[in-house]
Amino acid sequence: MVSTSAKVVMVSAIASGQGKTTTTAALARKLVKLGKTVRIFKAGPDFIDPMILERACGSPVYSLDLWMVGHAASQAMLAEAAQSADVILIEGVMGLYDGNPSSADLARAFGVPVLAVLDASAMAQTVGALALGLRDFGPVNLAGVIANRVASEGHAKMVAEAMRDIPLLGSLMRQEQVLPERHLGLVLPQEVSDIDTILDRMADQLSLNMDAWSALPETSFDSDVDSLVDAVESAKPLQGKTIAIARDAAFAFLYPANLRCLQDLGAELIYFSPIANEAIPVQADALYLPGGYPELHAEALTRSQQWLDSVRRSHAAGLPIWAECGGMMVLTDALTDQNRQTWAMAGLLSGRVIMQQRLAALGGQEWSDSTKETTNTFALRGHTFHYSRFDTTLMPFSHASKQRDGAQGEALYQVGNTRASYFHAYFPSDPAMVARLFLAE
Repeated sequence: MVSTSAKVVMVSAIASGQGKTTTTAALARKLVKLGKTVRIFKAGPDFIDPMILERACGSPVYSLDLWMVGHAASQAMLAEAAQSADVILIEGVMGLYDGNPSSADLARAFGVPVLAVLDASAMAQTVGALALGLRDFGPVNLAGVIANRVASEGHAKMVAEAMRDIPLLGSLMRQEQVLPERHLGLVLPQEVSDIDTILDRMADQLSLNMDAWSALPETSFDSDVDSLVDAVESAKPLQGKTIAIARDAAFAFLYPANLRCLQDLGAELIYFSPIANEAIPVQADALYLPGGYPELHAEALTRSQQWLDSVRRSHAAGLPIWAECGGMMVLTDALTDQNRQTWAMAGLLSGRVIMQQRLAALGGQEWSDSTKETTNTFALRGHTFHYSRFDTTLMPFSHASKQRDGAQGEALYQVGNTRASYFHAYFPSDPAMVARLFLAE
């Protein structure tokens, strides 16, 4: 049994749009500049915010979630991080009490205090009322508040005076230059040329009450990390296999935990860029096409003939292919983007993908499957989040189910050894099922 401790806070808010990611990134970069070792986790399924937060702290950002990741695995990751980190920040999802499980549930499960980020741009003393409500509704251990988008030091002082017994841990001035967004969230950090300058500026503009911050207690974690190593990982069913992974601006939605899981299963990972017209490496035994923004790079993908030829050859040769969301989109006959332009894709899945203005699906989902040879049941957990629809005559071979009510979720399609879906899988939730995805039938 390993016991470790660190200063840990859950950074949450009353709702999305309050500035959780901006504040978490600014706080992390400020603490790093003060010489602290900082680790960040993201509550719930997310790909883009963790990339920004990784740039802010310098370490990969893993997901924590009582349903998708599980209590034991989440605790083990926190315990592992606490062995080397001075500070652990957990960015919450949506509002503090939104979702099931919520950020509040996660904080209470591990005894982590909450740091509330509240947008003070259109209020002053009322911030205190919001803070009291956030604390008492659950309740949660509210460590303090960071007032975001304050107009001046005087404005921050008015907020502080209204906080009663809740500390104002800091304030962040309104930003002239903010992190840009698009339809699925923030823009990828590699697309912002001055991302580190922006992060440094935000850190410098974050006024932190160091006395109040230093007074926050440490949180301890007990975890038997070795007991969490699954027997299937010990067996390493992907030993000797090389998995090619598309990774560029069009295919960027990768959980660090997924990559680590594949390596734990014995696989060697190699990366290539379809939008740079790179073919699938010839030594690949399997292909992983993650999600991303193919709709923003449809023209480049259409013109990438080497990439298109290589994926068609690989499919014809029976190479196992797992494609999720954006990865599935590029395997269809065509993709119609937000500007109503249609671009030819790889043509492995008959039908076309059409971008639309309204959200098509959002939420946690689980894909269960029983093997033909045994009575073992496998279940991959994950989520879905997309603005497109897939018009096809293909019949799904399976469906995921929705976390909320068990209703039918995303369709899963199979043509040969190619499997594809809008479903984003969290690989560590069932490594054995993941191994089967990357082995030829």
